[in-house]
Amino acid sequence: MKQLTQHDHIKWLLRINGSSLADIARELDICASAVTIVSKGQSRSKRVEEAIAQATNMRPEQLWPERYPDPALAV
Repeated sequence: MKQLTQHDHIKWLLRINGSSLADIARELDICASAVTIVSKGQSRSKRVEEAIAQATNMRPEQLWPERYPDPALAV
C-alpha cells in the first residue's frame, strides 16, 4: 500500500474531524493555497499550523515534528 505523505495525512486527519484545508483558509480569511503550502511544509506560519493542529485535535509538534525539535534534547 502506498505510504501517505505528511500532507496527505494532515488532509485525512482534517477530513475525519469534519474539516478541510479550505475550511481552515475560510476561518483564517486567507487564500487556500497559503494553507496548502504550510501543510506541505513549503512555508511556515504559526497561525496556520495552530489552526490545522486545533482542527485535527493534535499539537503542531505532532503534525510537524521536524519543525519543533524536542527541547529535552537541547544542550
